[in-house]
Amino acid sequence: MLYWLAEWLGFPGVLNLIRYLSFRSGAAVATALIIGLWIGPRFILMLRMRQGKGQPIRDDGPQSHLAKKGTPTMGGLMILISLMISALLWMDLSNRFVWACLFVTGGFAIVGFLDDYDKVTKSSHRGIPGRVRLLIEFVIAGVAVLLIVSRTGTDLYLPFFSDAYIPLGPFYYVFAMVLIVGFGNAVNLTDGLDGLATFPVIIASLAFLVIVYLSGNVKFAEYLGIPHVPGAGELAIFAAAIIGACLAFLWFNAPPAAVFMGDTGSLALGGALATIAVTAQHELVLVIIGGLFVVEALSVIIQVFWYKRTGKRVFRMAPIHHHFEQLGWPESTVVIRFWIVSIVLALAGLATLKLR
Repeated sequence: MLYWLAEWLGFPGVLNLIRYLSFRSGAAVATALIIGLWIGPRFILMLRMRQGKGQPIRDDGPQSHLAKKGTPTMGGLMILISLMISALLWMDLSNRFVWACLFVTGGFAIVGFLDDYDKVTKSSHRGIPGRVRLLIEFVIAGVAVLLIVSRTGTDLYLPFFSDAYIPLGPFYYVFAMVLIVGFGNAVNLTDGLDGLATFPVIIASLAFLVIVYLSGNVKFAEYLGIPHVPGAGELAIFAAAIIGACLAFLWFNAPPAAVFMGDTGSLALGGALATIAVTAQHELVLVIIGGLFVVEALSVIIQVFWYKRTGKRVFRMAPIHHHFEQLGWPESTVVIRFWIVSIVLALAGLATLKLR
């Protein structure tokens, strides 16, 4: 919005700074952070008053989690408010990639909100039926992929190799949709401990801020041997807004959490990251940078698959962060060690930019 205003005025004086992605990215972080910190206490109080018992806690989960009863959920709304305001203020709204990201983020947030609302009102951890939820998510992802692919193409680029890609053709649409939906749910599964999902999302967003900035710049893209996507650099601002919004939320979500993100936030953030990766044509790099989320999702898939066929469990409890809790690791130890893993994976993902 401010970009449009400055462009209409001809970028006079100080407004000339709005031309630069670096300035708007920094401004997006600060804006989202300030808004999140300002609305946080009031928002948490409102959620606590309206929800009463807060998010339902599973009786068959780790016993230490029973102490968290009464903690309000849907804190992802705080993230969404600060993220959306910051993004709409600082991004070039004529860019279709911007609207693809906003559509997935907002659409997944609505799905997550309905799921959280169902859980809270029925005092159950089940939420809306999984098939219904997945169907809606695939429709949302499909619309976004159509917007993106019309400008980027259907080639799947391989990390570690310059200009190496697999021409997927029509199959790319299915692949990209599965990636967006799958990653959204992977972040959702990771959000089981105080601060566990929030900080890795910040790290992944920081990594993709760098990636989309480089992909959107023809000189950097040619030098690094990565696909050049005109207009992708604008999503650096979106990634920056995610960072600012999540930092503000982490202030209140740090152990012991005053509020939970809920599906409202985790689904939206996961979907947003995947949409950014699809836009930058770094889908496989997302699997590296977001490897923590991938492992969390795989642990659930493996557990369910093996239990249905053998009646035995591979892990003491899934997702895998609960497995380590059952081994006797304190919650804070699990969270901090997983944070370290997310940082290492992000650095490994960024290394693919040069190792080609």
